[in-house]
Amino acid sequence: MNAKRIYWIKIAPVVLLAGAAYWLLGSDFFTFLTWWEMLFLLGLVFMPVTSRMFQGFDDNGWMFSKVLAVAVCGYVQWLLACLKITPFTGITCVILTISCCLGSLLYGIKCKNRLPDSLPWKQATLVYREEILFFIVFFFWTYLAGFHPAAHGTEKYMDFGFMQAMMRSTTLPAQDMWYAGKPFNYYYGGQYLAVFLTKLTGTNVEITYNLMRTMVAAFAFLLPFSLVRQMLKDKLRTGRKWALYFGGILAGMAVSMSGNLHYIIYGILLRLLKIKTDYWFPSSTRYIGFDPAVTGDETIHEFPSYSFVLGDLHAHVINVFLVLTVLGILYSWMKINSGKSWSQREIGLLGLLLGMFLFSNTWDFMIYYVVICGTLLFGNLKRYSAGSFISQALKWSVVQWVELLVAAFLVSLPFHMTFENVMVQGIGIVKIHTAFYQFCVLWAFPLLVCVPFVIGILRSIGMFPEKKFRNFFNGINYPDLYGLVLVLCAIGLIFIPEFVYVRDIYEKTAPRANTMFKLTYQAYIMFGIMMAYILVFFTVNRIKRCNGADSTVMCKGLLRCPRLQSLTEIIAILVLISTCGYLENAITHWFTGFPKRNAYQTLNATNYLETAISDDAAAIRWLNDNVEGQPIILEASGDSYQDYDNRVSAMTGLPTVLGWYVHEWLWRNDLEEENQRKEDVQTIYTSSNADQIKSLIEKYKISYLFIGSCEYEKYGEINSELLASIGKVVFRQSETTIIEVSNGTMTE
Repeated sequence: MNAKRIYWIKIAPVVLLAGAAYWLLGSDFFTFLTWWEMLFLLGLVFMPVTSRMFQGFDDNGWMFSKVLAVAVCGYVQWLLACLKITPFTGITCVILTISCCLGSLLYGIKCKNRLPDSLPWKQATLVYREEILFFIVFFFWTYLAGFHPAAHGTEKYMDFGFMQAMMRSTTLPAQDMWYAGKPFNYYYGGQYLAVFLTKLTGTNVEITYNLMRTMVAAFAFLLPFSLVRQMLKDKLRTGRKWALYFGGILAGMAVSMSGNLHYIIYGILLRLLKIKTDYWFPSSTRYIGFDPAVTGDETIHEFPSYSFVLGDLHAHVINVFLVLTVLGILYSWMKINSGKSWSQREIGLLGLLLGMFLFSNTWDFMIYYVVICGTLLFGNLKRYSAGSFISQALKWSVVQWVELLVAAFLVSLPFHMTFENVMVQGIGIVKIHTAFYQFCVLWAFPLLVCVPFVIGILRSIGMFPEKKFRNFFNGINYPDLYGLVLVLCAIGLIFIPEFVYVRDIYEKTAPRANTMFKLTYQAYIMFGIMMAYILVFFTVNRIKRCNGADSTVMCKGLLRCPRLQSLTEIIAILVLISTCGYLENAITHWFTGFPKRNAYQTLNATNYLETAISDDAAAIRWLNDNVEGQPIILEASGDSYQDYDNRVSAMTGLPTVLGWYVHEWLWRNDLEEENQRKEDVQTIYTSSNADQIKSLIEKYKISYLFIGSCEYEKYGEINSELLASIGKVVFRQSETTIIEVSNGTMTE
């Protein structure tokens, strides 16, 4: 095949995909393309750094390079903004990102690993396929988001409010939009990265709220694809490229698109048998304690595909692409450092990511610190298996564990200087345990796949005499050793909530909800990666054996028959794939009109306001167009999860005196102050005493009073004439009014 024909074969899919994206996304296409191009360029320029970390990967970590670039550049901007060295603006984001890119190139020159040398030229086809696949998955989720783009419902107000507050602020942390005068006292790192990318690209936050989650969903497919493909390559060693790609795709599906057995049982089987006639996709994440209802044990057991469909831009969702990068670094690290001293560059990078977890999702810090420590220990045991073995392995492991903690603490220090941890109230002992059948519904399938893998590996150690122990680590290959760490950690994560939980304000009704939620979410990711690896490898291996010379050997038992075992594994693969029907069900319920182009709305997260509360929407637009910085605005204090409570502060990022009550209770645990603020807000709206109103306005340094639909609904009679006399009416449409208070203090 001549070069010209190859060129057109490769360029045709690119043109077709770009054309399809332009046709389906409409005006949103340009923001989508800007983000894709930004990721492509950042990943490309960071390859001198990434290729050093991912020397054990065929593609030199091509996909992981994009994430590392975002993490490093984003962290540098965050650090300097927190230390008040540089402002958090679009210009500084660009300047600092260019500086980081130059640093990557200079690092490559220093290490004799210049940009052209760091690119995987021999695997150009693999990189091309990965990039095409990334575009397809990114485009797929982005198109889906356009059918339900509203930042409204569940906790979307909170997520969008965080982003808007940081968009307005030039310093970090920004003012809490629901607690005027105080900075965020929550883990805002995930939303910060979304805002960083928004300012870096000069795009609109109303669009990028949705684009951030679709980008993470794309990485949640491609990063497991790259990792498992490489693990299978290292395990199989020869040929069978189809198995590598199939395993990678299966891993991407298992992590980012699949559901659990609850969907298979309740969403398919029981419906076919007419035992249950309805199925609502969130039920697979609200099962224990809900069906049947158990007082005092409402739990949460979500997984990525549910998160990507629902659309909340929470820290644990955004953090998915960072934790997958940690897993990729660990595998490459274990593989390429065989027989060598452990490189400190990986310790530094892992310390950076762990430190970022401390202000993006602290649960992930605790989980992945254990995963990293386990990987280090097992890797060191293998490294020193020919020497003094256990003592050397333990010595170096402890040193590295301490180095990681120190690095993570230093990285996150600016966050802890302003953060007061009042959410955790100790450790509790679980009193109500999961019913055995419910535990099996959620976890039997991954356990049935992964536990035999662990047993098969550990059986080779025997009763753990040192010689056998040494031989085990000396002989085991890296994919299996790494997989052993992931499976053991995942199993631990699903059993911990059956014994202990972290106490918080939800203890009376849902004591272990947060613990089960955050731990099992990561267990689901690890199980997804390992199920794809285990099933594809053993299926391919048994097919090879069945087709080889030993296929005629009589088996002494059915369970020892390679053909039957291969059939069992193929069935397991089909079950894993069938759980992806959960995504189809969720799409049908959540994204009304998909895939019809005429049902596509937009990626704009605030457009719904125009029809839902049109007068208030116009006032919110006025505030976004005319008010700079973060002056304080007064609106009715709201209750968490209510329909339009605190819609003004959430949609503008302007801080109000008191926002979602339960959330601020969780974040600050100061009910006395909260109740006082709630009472003061009501007083301002309803009092007929002008001096009292002015005193409270001065107390909270309020600059704008907002009177709209929610204020009238919550407080009834509002003395709007008196309030107007205190300041200047700057907006009025129907009954919605904005009053600029002449003695309010404008604050940044």
